[in-house]
Amino acid sequence: MTRFLDQTLFAELAEKAGASPRGRHHHNFHQMQEPCHRLAVGLQPDTYVPPHRHLSADKAETLLVLQGRLGLLVFNDAGEVIAKRVMQAGGECSGVDLPPGVFHGLVVLEPDTVMFECKAGPYRPIGVGELADWAPREGDADVLAYQRWMLAQFD
Repeated sequence: MTRFLDQTLFAELAEKAGASPRGRHHHNFHQMQEPCHRLAVGLQPDTYVPPHRHLSADKAETLLVLQGRLGLLVFNDAGEVIAKRVMQAGGECSGVDLPPGVFHGLVVLEPDTVMFECKAGPYRPIGVGELADWAPREGDADVLAYQRWMLAQFD
């Protein structure tokens, strides 16, 4: 089925992300068994995208901001920020192509942000060594403080 990446989809994703306890909602353009996974993700400022990496050699990841603004933090293995960038729809930088094995995290800098993500399938939950051991896990008590720190990197 043809699906357009248009304002109707963006509004739907933003609304569903706002209603989600996690502050985000995605729309898959792919079937789970397809070799290329393509999805649009609506994100609200309260969502927590913890630093993580994809270790499989075929898991490069491309992110493009379609609406709004995201802050991207790239970390070394010790948790030090080695690169940061504001990604904005229509801005100086609208996305990133991340190679496998690179720790990265996102902060939402504008309500109703929508990004497009593409990486190799099939879907596989985050595995051993892919979540940063120096950052809190989703649901941990210190997530809010860490999120504030991440956000402060873009002040």
